[in-house]
Amino acid sequence: MADTISEEQAETIPDSEAEAVKTARPKTRKKPAAAEQESAPVDTPKPIRVRDIDPDQYVTVRNGFQGRLIYRSPRTGEMFDWEKFGDEQEMSLQELSKVKNSYKKFFINNWFMFDEDWIVDYLGVKNYYKNAVPIDRFDELFTKSADELADILSKLSEGQKRSIAYRARQLIAENGIDSRNVILTLEEQLGVDLIEK
Repeated sequence: MADTISEEQAETIPDSEAEAVKTARPKTRKKPAAAEQESAPVDTPKPIRVRDIDPDQYVTVRNGFQGRLIYRSPRTGEMFDWEKFGDEQEMSLQELSKVKNSYKKFFINNWFMFDEDWIVDYLGVKNYYKNAVPIDRFDELFTKSADELADILSKLSEGQKRSIAYRARQLIAENGIDSRNVILTLEEQLGVDLIEK
């Protein structure tokens, strides 16, 4: 029996055979409403393209170094001076590109910190910041369990490890860190003595 039949042929086929012919035909199924919603496009933010960004645009650069940080532009002679950890300066993206090409340690050690992720993408230094601890969440590290802390510290840049050691000493002196396990983990992971023994 053929897969398709005319209406005349269908009238002459007994009901039981007609059901068999009908089921042999391919069916088109409508998706349930929930499945349609899942396949509907979701508005996701478009990635920033380099050609859409003005290299003369100024962005905020924060000091990720525990102490005074100074950068002098060899191109313009302009001096950028951050007095303490977390201080902010405005720099052009063009100047930051020059820093990346000439003084990469500012990025490798996370001495320059940014509040916006697109900046590290634009500069092409994302691999240096993938495990960096943001400045506004720095002290949260010291409230983590020893295991969590060890995992986080093992992935940090040397510059951030030094900054954490400096901040840990400050907090220990102020009795801000009193967990012996946390202090031992910090000493072990950072390779420094934080308390006298």
